Amino acid sequence: MNKGLLALAIGGFGIGMTEFVMMGILPDVATALDISIPKAGHFISAYALGVVVGAPLITAIGGKYPAHKILLLLMLWFTVFNTLSAFAGSYEMLLAARFLSGLPHGAFFGIGAVVAGKLAKPGKSAQAIAIMFTGLTLANVLGVPLGTYLGHQYSWGISFLMVGIIGIMAMLGIKFWMPALDKSSPDGFKKDLKVLKKLELWMVILLTTVGTGGFFAWYSYIAPLITNVAGHDESVVSYAMILAGLGMVVGNILGAKLAEKFSPIYAVILTLITMVILLVANSYLAHDPILILIMTFLIGMVAFCISTPIQMAVINSSKGSEMLGSSLNQSAFNMGNASGAYLAGLPIAMGYGFTSATLVGAAMAGSGVLIAIGVILIRKKHQETSAIAVEA
Repeated sequence: MNKGLLALAIGGFGIGMTEFVMMGILPDVATALDISIPKAGHFISAYALGVVVGAPLITAIGGKYPAHKILLLLMLWFTVFNTLSAFAGSYEMLLAARFLSGLPHGAFFGIGAVVAGKLAKPGKSAQAIAIMFTGLTLANVLGVPLGTYLGHQYSWGISFLMVGIIGIMAMLGIKFWMPALDKSSPDGFKKDLKVLKKLELWMVILLTTVGTGGFFAWYSYIAPLITNVAGHDESVVSYAMILAGLGMVVGNILGAKLAEKFSPIYAVILTLITMVILLVANSYLAHDPILILIMTFLIGMVAFCISTPIQMAVINSSKGSEMLGSSLNQSAFNMGNASGAYLAGLPIAMGYGFTSATLVGAAMAGSGVLIAIGVILIRKKHQETSAIAVEA
């Protein structure tokens, strides 16, 4: 394996851990800071907001510098503010630290995806991007459960100290393993902005927001599905999360193969259709204690089949400004996280039960299929227009 890709995977592991471990230690943080659990939920939102703001902003500022140096600085920023999070003694301090911790997330994955493609052997870009995202998926299997356990048993701050240590490891990997690279944006940010005029790019970003929102609509309410609907003990939730994480690891590998066998956008359509089927089925099977665990693995697997293909789709739609487009797509993932959780919570609040969340997820994934078809039609129209212009 290319050691530069391994450095990106280590960074992805740290980012995945800090994003999801907060959900596991939320009650511990609320108790330690003497706030309510809903108020502690603001720390999750603050991180997501940091990702949305930081992705395009940092990519714009860092475009005039070599990509390997920007990745190193991003991981330094990430390490500092995650370490400071461990020592936050008030709601305000931790809220600020979480927002600042989220700023480099989108830019790291956005720039990292383009860099991974450059480091790959010819025809192996999908596999290279998948290696980077493997760090994110493994975080859900190893990092998040371990961080949650240590946070429960000892102190929630230990979880963020672990993230800080992983950040240092990623920095060392980038420093010594990453080859010297060109500027992130050689033509300047003003020229990059021209890509924002492309309808196709905005359609892919909408596709990411809506399509992946289907997964988050289900994942946000997985705990009550396991306990209230299937009747499992609360202790089973941790094991179910590991099952979902294992599914994500398998799905990430499978998604890379799909992107190589088909075009990325067709791989996205196939994945979303499968997700619709599984989410609808889950709404009927969730009452069975065994089947819900099987479905947890399968949905996690299919959900992360989309990661590499959709990242490649946005890179293809932002030619000449790939790093900006790729970073914007990371913002879209987090908007999908927020919108999926919010929309799925509406029918639950109306009294329709926790299985209604999976149906909302199915509707969002199905909408993603329609948006993806729209992307294909736009591309065909653009190709026809280009062909006519060439003939003329």
